[in-house]
Amino acid sequence: MKRFLNPTVASLPPSGIRKFFDLVATMKDVISLGVGEPDFITPWTVRESGIFSLEQGQTMYTSNAGILELRQELTRHLALTLGLIYNPESEILVTVGASEAVDLAMRALLAPGDVALVPDPSYVSYAPCAIMTGADVRYVPTRASEQFRLRVEDLAEAYTPEAKLLVLSYPNNPTGAIMTREDLLPIAEFVREHDLLVLSDEIYSDLTYEGSHTAFASLPGMWERTLHLSGFSKSYAMTGWRIGYVGGHPDLIQAMTRIHQYTILCAPITAQVAAIEALRSAETAKQEMVAAYDRRRRLLVHGFREMGLSCFEPLGAFYVFPDITATKLSSEEFAEQLLHEEKVAVVPGTAFGPSGEGHIRCSYAYSTEQLKEALERISRFVWRRL
Repeated sequence: MKRFLNPTVASLPPSGIRKFFDLVATMKDVISLGVGEPDFITPWTVRESGIFSLEQGQTMYTSNAGILELRQELTRHLALTLGLIYNPESEILVTVGASEAVDLAMRALLAPGDVALVPDPSYVSYAPCAIMTGADVRYVPTRASEQFRLRVEDLAEAYTPEAKLLVLSYPNNPTGAIMTREDLLPIAEFVREHDLLVLSDEIYSDLTYEGSHTAFASLPGMWERTLHLSGFSKSYAMTGWRIGYVGGHPDLIQAMTRIHQYTILCAPITAQVAAIEALRSAETAKQEMVAAYDRRRRLLVHGFREMGLSCFEPLGAFYVFPDITATKLSSEEFAEQLLHEEKVAVVPGTAFGPSGEGHIRCSYAYSTEQLKEALERISRFVWRRL
């Protein structure tokens, strides 16, 4: 049957994250630090609103763009928290998770011959989604020595006149890096000078542990050039609800909606109703989760440093990205051998791009007890190699 497959799709490698967790599913007593999924349950008021909506018979389609009430709540939330002003009727699209928004943005903006600039390392979906449009991808390296922040110098080196889109993802998955307003301003100037559009995936914006998050679209001249992507999965522990959104210029949103209406039609109504309630009543629960993540973050960073591994301190998201080069193992070798010898699952840094070599990603969206046990097992593994 392979002759029937689209060659572009057939040539895509499988997700570097899922490869390991298909293997984990066949093993017993494994501690997994791999999947970026909160271990918290969706706050009760949010779950209750979804249950009540089902009991009331709300099981129908919604507008392609999403329930207007949700879009109105989103515009209020974005204005209050990030200073972003959108028209709920034409500049907000509700999607099936932020992942659908990434796919829609790539398909709406990119065509064969275009180039997408993707910071490296970064989330596994960006490059494949761009490649499936027929566009080319140029990776822009980031480094632990520079706190994994995107530098204009590296952006300029990767730039080509065919470049149309720059992907930003801060706070960053997998590194946990953030970029301040001062860090972002030179990037905004580069975007303006080179007439680029920006896909800014800010799904982890609420998980910032020092200072405040700056939305890229809030910078001077960047609103009309930026698609602001986010969702409810991480901040509100709503991964399984699959609810995200994107805000941007109405022409861009209209193009994305056109694809959305022919493929997805609309996000599930139950999830949309729950998202409304999350915005209205779950702030306290969200802050409690963020405080727990912060404690776990410090635990893991300290643990990796204590065992002799250099570990960049993440200031956002819920991942650490320790340097494992002292073990003389590649990222892939480290992850495979750790899984088989100590039954701890982590993700090799190369799953997130070439610059991830020499690192592993560990999520701290797990209980403190699991994290402590995982650190003990990893320590035994590392000490045998140092």
